[in-house]
Amino acid sequence: QAQLVESGGGSVQAGASLRLSCVDSGQPETFGYFPMGWFRQAPGKEREFVAGIDWDGGRVGYAGSVRGRFFISRDNAKATVYLQMNNLSTEDTAVYYCGTRRGSMDWGTKWWEYLYWGQGTQVTVSS
Repeated sequence: QAQLVESGGGSVQAGASLRLSCVDSGQPETFGYFPMGWFRQAPGKEREFVAGIDWDGGRVGYAGSVRGRFFISRDNAKATVYLQMNNLSTEDTAVYYCGTRRGSMDWGTKWWEYLYWGQGTQVTVSS
């Protein structure tokens, strides 16, 4: 089964950039078959969709709150999906998770549509 591992989180000032990575260390040979998504969860809030990408990176989608600032991409040869986050604000503070779906060609925007998740990486943005 997929084993997703996120990295790249940290504590930054507002306006800074971070690049998150998520590698599938469990089934890298099948990583490129499935859509991927990034979600985030702030304390006391539900896990929310941030960005999604289809199996070959041909189509991507974003939550309105991050569109134009965040960019998702993937490198199937490295079994890795990325999230480039620019112009971060305090409202972006959350634990960021990557997930992968099964049984669909499209990414989903609901956390329950995903089968496998990473452990999360903390992003803290201060003003």
